[in-house]
Amino acid sequence: MDVEWSGNWVAGRLGIELVGDGELRELLGLALRRNPKRAHLLVSNVLGKHVPQRPSVVHGVGYELGERVRNLLGEAEAGRAVVLGYAETATGLGHAVADGLGVAPYLHSTRRPVAGVAQAGGFEEAHSHATSHLLLPEDPDLLNAAADGSPLVLVDDEFSTGNTVLNTIRALHARYPRDRYVIVALVDMRSEADQGRLTEFAEEIGARVDLVVRARGTVRLPDGVLEKGRSLVARHDAQDAGLAGDAAGEPPAPSRPVPVRVALDWPAGVPDGGRHGFTPVHRAALEAALPAMGARIADALGDARRVLVLGFEELMYAPLRLATALEESTTAEVRYSTTTRSPVLAVDDPGYAIRSRLVFPAHDDPADGPGDRYAYNVAGAGFDAVVAVVDSTADTPALHAPDGLLARLAGHTDQVLLAVVPSYVPPAASDRGVPTSSDRAVPTASHRQEAAMLPEPLRGPAFSSYAADDVGWLLQDLSDTPLEAPTEEREEAIQSGGAHYAESLPVEYQPSPQYQELFKTALDTSAARIARAVGTVTETVLAERGPRPVLVSLARAGTPVGVLMRRWAQRRHGLDLPHYAVSIVRGRGIDANALRWLAAHHDPADVVFVDGWTGKGAITRELAVALEEFDGFNPEIAVLADPGGCVRTYGTREDFLIPSACLNSTVSGLISRTVLRSDLVGPHDFHGAKFYRELADSDVSGPFLDTVAARFDEVADAVDAEAKELLAADRAPTWEGWAAVERISEEYGIHDVNLVKPGVGETTRVLLRRVPWKILAERGAGADLDHVRLLAEQRGVPVEEVEGLPYTCVGLIHPKYTRGATGADGTAVTAR
Repeated sequence: MDVEWSGNWVAGRLGIELVGDGELRELLGLALRRNPKRAHLLVSNVLGKHVPQRPSVVHGVGYELGERVRNLLGEAEAGRAVVLGYAETATGLGHAVADGLGVAPYLHSTRRPVAGVAQAGGFEEAHSHATSHLLLPEDPDLLNAAADGSPLVLVDDEFSTGNTVLNTIRALHARYPRDRYVIVALVDMRSEADQGRLTEFAEEIGARVDLVVRARGTVRLPDGVLEKGRSLVARHDAQDAGLAGDAAGEPPAPSRPVPVRVALDWPAGVPDGGRHGFTPVHRAALEAALPAMGARIADALGDARRVLVLGFEELMYAPLRLATALEESTTAEVRYSTTTRSPVLAVDDPGYAIRSRLVFPAHDDPADGPGDRYAYNVAGAGFDAVVAVVDSTADTPALHAPDGLLARLAGHTDQVLLAVVPSYVPPAASDRGVPTSSDRAVPTASHRQEAAMLPEPLRGPAFSSYAADDVGWLLQDLSDTPLEAPTEEREEAIQSGGAHYAESLPVEYQPSPQYQELFKTALDTSAARIARAVGTVTETVLAERGPRPVLVSLARAGTPVGVLMRRWAQRRHGLDLPHYAVSIVRGRGIDANALRWLAAHHDPADVVFVDGWTGKGAITRELAVALEEFDGFNPEIAVLADPGGCVRTYGTREDFLIPSACLNSTVSGLISRTVLRSDLVGPHDFHGAKFYRELADSDVSGPFLDTVAARFDEVADAVDAEAKELLAADRAPTWEGWAAVERISEEYGIHDVNLVKPGVGETTRVLLRRVPWKILAERGAGADLDHVRLLAEQRGVPVEEVEGLPYTCVGLIHPKYTRGATGADGTAVTAR
């Protein structure tokens, strides 16, 4: 059956003719630009920009052109060649050409300035809606042919007038002269008048210039076509607006899918693309990692049968290769395309190349300011899943906003996945730009670039047993580093001043069968109460810090709470709240690099810090002091339980058993408490933690979350009432807990508030990982203290019932300790 050519609609109405090689119409369709400089757009069917295509076809076309260039140059010259692609349309094509050459480094022009990276050149694109191109190679000698006479291979999607490519060569030749250039394009569409310019140009600069193309032809334009095109676009604007599919600013309906983040585990040190150069070494590392990344995406897609992998403007190659890997990992039908800056008319007609469009705001803080972006031929195309791939610079609140790309996609597919590739900034630029500890974090584009040297958050299942979209850990993985020390040795070092508590880890507590059963009982009896507190604190946060807060849990006690708050927002409001976990260390402050990463990817004003409970409020005070060095962050903490009266945002002020306090890593995603030690954590590192994979058989992190979340619906009405009451109440901190701790410290002759740990959660921690002296329990306290009594019995610690405690219990740390522990320099310390 004959398929209608996707240029018929434009050709018939404007009198445009496309003539040339036999496969030209298979390669190209026609559409109308919204551009005063050119009426028509040649729409490639194999480029992967406007028309979804099989990723193997897109990569294969470029790869085959690269092989032809290698044959043209010969092995010796091909081994010295450098490939240069054009932003935004040809970045992926140029990369594929470099793959076909096999041994060539690759660079593409960019419209994204990067602070600290020297500009090696630039040029203007006359007919484009966005003209300025920058060349920002990490290696300043990449374009310099003086040393080895390397040929330069320039890749664009089409060679039309030749002006853009020839102007680029002219500018580069004046700065980096060489003997040979090769121009590569999918199609050569020069008019007869332009045919002879290439030879003349080569003679002008005194170099050889070759042309390698897939097909040849030309476009014949009648007189007045520009005016006719403008008029035709104007007549179809109303229809085009309807095809956008979403009213501007309209939030997604509750039935629309909530985007799910999939962790790629992108290989360390491999750039996201060729903006600063991409070497054969990078290529080899990426090729080795692609099968596993493709399999992870395939697993996340489940039963999806027709899948689109959607790249992002200049980020074409990374999504393309993820798509080719996905093709090999699934039996589903896979297509690939990318979003674009180009404004094009959409007409739902089989004889027109752009059948539909989605419109959404730019989400990467572009240097030329805000504006609309587009995804073509996605709406109405029948995809039951879309995998949106962006770089971390573009993983911003605007991406997740109600009118953002993810919400637009959710209106046209059953499943939306988000995969984020870490944005690469050359280390030399980062070294010049990374702020010191006294600098203030500012959420600007340049700050994103400064923080780009930091790695992307760790995610499960590679790090933690939580799902990848539950939480991103802004930590470094120290799983292979010996950090555990006997409890008594740690206690001596901490109290003698020889080591800080965050410089080592206690030996991970292994619960007895009796204790595990106690945990299950406690979870069953308290799940509804936990669910109410989760709902109440989440609704309070949404009301006061909405509409889309960024949850940042204080690792690790805050992490299960942050996951539950995120799930409440998903269940009750259809919101996909970002959630991260960061380290804060008493006496050392919060992880400054984690704050820089957050400021680079989100508005600090949207960040809401989350913890499990308050004791005497030490961490509350610690956070407030630490954030004085960083602009824009709100130091208030949202907690599940605030028995100490230390915060304004809480689910309850009762001191009751929170089952996640009963255990250590096995209820917190198998993650240790955080570690800060100078020999392990450098100036540009996140704080560290361990992933106890070996404890998977004892892990109850998932059951804890699922059990509490299963009670959300039944407590919804109570939560609405409690949240409304709290929002109208005076919630000013009373600091009642701090006063009680000071009193107990003096009453029991301790004289150190750091050795007094109030509340059920803190008392449990004392019993699990410190050297407890005694437990003070409120007289008549019931089942909330069953696990405390059991732990105290196992460790031989007396439980003393007292009157008048503002808490259910208080743990007192023993003032005696033994020798040896790990100090700041990694060596053993002894008692002084």
